[in-house]
Amino acid sequence: MTKFFLVLHVLAAIVAVGPVTVAASMFPPGARRALADPGDQRAAETLRLLHRICRVYAGLGIAVPVLGLATAMSMGVLGDAWLIASMALTGIAAAVLLALVLPRQEELLEAVEAAAGADATTEVATGTEAAATTGAGAPIGATDTTTSTGVAANPRATVRLAMFTGIFNLLWATVTILMIVRPGSTTGA
Repeated sequence: MTKFFLVLHVLAAIVAVGPVTVAASMFPPGARRALADPGDQRAAETLRLLHRICRVYAGLGIAVPVLGLATAMSMGVLGDAWLIASMALTGIAAAVLLALVLPRQEELLEAVEAAAGADATTEVATGTEAAATTGAGAPIGATDTTTSTGVAANPRATVRLAMFTGIFNLLWATVTILMIVRPGSTTGA
């Protein structure tokens, strides 16, 4: 039974955590591209896809610690320091993903969509209604993207997201190393 749980645990880690780490790493540069060119529909669609991958596979990722606990119980190593450290790091990685990465991805995605909407509105306003302007000289119907998107449209937001994503990835790399090396374990390599 131990080998069965171990195989499921490893497969779950590969299938669930792998896509999140890759998609989350691809999101910040994609967001920078999309913010730089609000009219690029493909960049916005790519961001939506990357965010959906992160959300869905983060949900599937709950199988990794569940199967890991089942494996540890069948191996009788629940009290080992390497496993306790791995569980703590897994919890921290999950918290980073849920509290820092996914919400910032949503903010940036909203900023990109707001900028694309404002860009489309500006194109319409400057096309057929170019003569009609408000007292400030802006076309009627034009919106200011900074009011609705706030800080999220700031390029520094993508840098912070990249930092949080790097922390998440580093935590998972550390857990993977602990799972392979298992320092102090009598069943270690």
